[in-house]
Amino acid sequence: MIFIASLSLLIWVYLCLFHGRFWHCDQRLNSKPVNQSNIPSVVAVIPARDEVETISTTVHSLLNQDYPGDFSIIVVDDNSTDGTAVAALSAAVSDVERSRIQVVDGEELKDGWVGKMWAVSQGVEVAGNPDYLLLTDADIEHVPSSLSSLVAKAETETLGLVSLMVKLRCHSVWEKLLIPAFIYFFQKLYSFPKVNNPDDRIAAAAGGCMLIHNETLVLAGGIEKIKDDIIDDCALARLIKPHRPIWLGLSDKTQSLRAYESLNPIWRMVTRTAYVQLNHKLLLLLGTVIGMGVLYLTPPMALVFGFYFENTFLLALGFVTWVIMAWTFLPTLSLYGLNSFWAPILPLAGLFYLLMTLDSARVYYAGRGGAWKGRTYGP
Repeated sequence: MIFIASLSLLIWVYLCLFHGRFWHCDQRLNSKPVNQSNIPSVVAVIPARDEVETISTTVHSLLNQDYPGDFSIIVVDDNSTDGTAVAALSAAVSDVERSRIQVVDGEELKDGWVGKMWAVSQGVEVAGNPDYLLLTDADIEHVPSSLSSLVAKAETETLGLVSLMVKLRCHSVWEKLLIPAFIYFFQKLYSFPKVNNPDDRIAAAAGGCMLIHNETLVLAGGIEKIKDDIIDDCALARLIKPHRPIWLGLSDKTQSLRAYESLNPIWRMVTRTAYVQLNHKLLLLLGTVIGMGVLYLTPPMALVFGFYFENTFLLALGFVTWVIMAWTFLPTLSLYGLNSFWAPILPLAGLFYLLMTLDSARVYYAGRGGAWKGRTYGP
């Protein structure tokens, strides 16, 4: 136990000091005005499947953007059964606003495509040839300055992709336990400073809000190149980065409207993609189980064993490691307005995500992998 506890401490020291400042939460999008001399055109593409509860708010927030250039919105109604299209159009309250919205009836899912990418590809085709495409989910509420800031960032730094990890809803107990931890784990997996370094091969994005330089997307091969990727946002980042630098940051204003009142919807969200992230490899799954156990479960176990066997050294190892782990979690908790009480509970969140990852593999081999809105992608 002393060896594993020592290994856990060494790994946390490395992560804290040498893993690209992943836990600092300092990659933020500053509000900047767009260069008025040459304002790019932008088309927002929203794939929407049974999103009647949130689509109106999303479209309304886009119509209220302070962007001074040519900006229109395409909603691809992906065979919804709940009145999503009508709700999207209801967000417009004037003829001018209605002229900026186009609802496209999505075609039946094409073989070889995942649902979201098939809907996005149809929207991109209808969009024509704008300077930028804004790909956003149907449950995102954008602050009025969002688009201007995204475009200013892309234009100033000649970026092919600017993406925001929007602020997820964090009200219920389950959300407070698991949502900040989800953001923390994502940052650890894809260190944002490394993503934003043009010389680093790591690429990632957050699908809720992605501004894409259209010419670069065409040069990279278009949406069809990632037609079968369930984790489409990171696949898109990998597609774009070899051609132009990308940027990924955190937002404390643009937010997701999707609620997770219980454990079940969070569980479904994670099991949909966790095993995909491991390329459906059993060896990677085994490595993840061992790694998560060493990182998140060993420190509290070392404390328990150290106390039970009256081993001061083991007790100290567990305590110091747990403190370092909790300390690196504090900036993410601050982003979500939660107090430091939640920091020591990170091992419990880690246990839940470990169980979700195992369940993700189970549902994949049961032929129900990637399940979302009535569609599944099995082995």
